[in-house]
Amino acid sequence: MLFGLSNKPLELPTKENAIPDRVQALNFNLEHFVNGNPIAEPVPEHLTKAIFGMGCFWGAERLFWQLSGVFSTAVGYAGGITTNPTYEDVCSGMTGHTEVVLVYYDPAQCFYKSLLKVFWESHDPTQGMRQGNDRGTQYRSAIYANNEEQLLAADKSKDQFQLALMEKGYSSITTEIRKLEDFYYAEDYHQQYLAKNPNGYCGIAGIGVYYETE
Repeated sequence: MLFGLSNKPLELPTKENAIPDRVQALNFNLEHFVNGNPIAEPVPEHLTKAIFGMGCFWGAERLFWQLSGVFSTAVGYAGGITTNPTYEDVCSGMTGHTEVVLVYYDPAQCFYKSLLKVFWESHDPTQGMRQGNDRGTQYRSAIYANNEEQLLAADKSKDQFQLALMEKGYSSITTEIRKLEDFYYAEDYHQQYLAKNPNGYCGIAGIGVYYETE
């Protein structure tokens, strides 16, 4: 298994060597710290959800909760093997998960393509198993689609943004795009972290390439 400068694995684990499943799910406050809306189901029926991984989830979550039409957000883990992983599990690189943001939004007020615009423009999707100085499999770029429509839109947006990147001299997109299998909520202290800790670390940074919505 390959390791980076931080000695974290830069290859995903297999089912054989991944951390074993945990029986107990993590505890978290059901109310969004910023707006008081629920961050877990049940939520109003007219809402839909989207999930994005773009490096450290603290700064990424703040980007989305500020958008008009977004009902609530939460951070957690997706794309991996281990059931109910802890933050320490995920940071070890041995669960296969990446840090993600769950977004509940009203599709009549906030289009999925608007969420994709924030996603593409707010990080570097060409860096593989890292984001800036944050290195490890949990920092990889990812879109986990909630339905077939989202999956098609995400794939189309990737092709479109790849052209914009090439014009600026960037390499190929490494973003993982696939249907969502499981989402696990992160520990409560991670939820809306930058609202609770305004001076906390935020590694979110775009690269100056714009995604043009139709």
